[in-house]
Amino acid sequence: MGLPAGELDRHIAWDPGALELARRLADRLDAPLVYAAVSRLVLDVNRAPNHPGSIVTRSEDTSIPGNHALSDHDRRLRVSEIYEPYHRAVAEVIGAQRARHDALELVSIHSFTPIYRGERRPWHIGVLSGEDRRLAEPLLESLRADERLRVGDNEPYAPADGVYHTLERHSARHRDRSVLLELRADLIATEPSREDWAQRLAAALRQVDTK
Repeated sequence: MGLPAGELDRHIAWDPGALELARRLADRLDAPLVYAAVSRLVLDVNRAPNHPGSIVTRSEDTSIPGNHALSDHDRRLRVSEIYEPYHRAVAEVIGAQRARHDALELVSIHSFTPIYRGERRPWHIGVLSGEDRRLAEPLLESLRADERLRVGDNEPYAPADGVYHTLERHSARHRDRSVLLELRADLIATEPSREDWAQRLAAALRQVDTK
């Protein structure tokens, strides 16, 4: 991508801690997990291919040289080789689960940088949802029962930012309940902290599932 190696360790390239947390949570819930294996600097699978954030020329304040002057052919190639296989995999996993269960809940796990363009973000976790709030509302209530937590409602991102694309694409047709969880990256930076959050989230999701 034309960037120094150190830049690829930053949040601009991936979501630190998110995959490890998602694996722990999937194990606790006995749920399948699908995840992207390509940096969002190449293509963000969680945004529609025609969204400005799909292939960016600048992330935060960093220029991405490898995405400048990208031809239409190269854009289509990235979509066909990265975006489409990812969403086929998601659809196949959901289809297999739907054959076994009457109703599904789709949960997407991400992390956000504690400081964005010089401003500190106060939330510990953000609960993101679209118009369908059936999963988000009880989950917000459950998490906010712990007064130590600062829980954002469609913060620090919201569906208007394009981040809810995957869940909208795969949950709308069958009206599956869905939610996107954004964890502050510094709070899931170690194995013990990820284990703590996996326990907390698994308990909250099980509690919500009974409502």
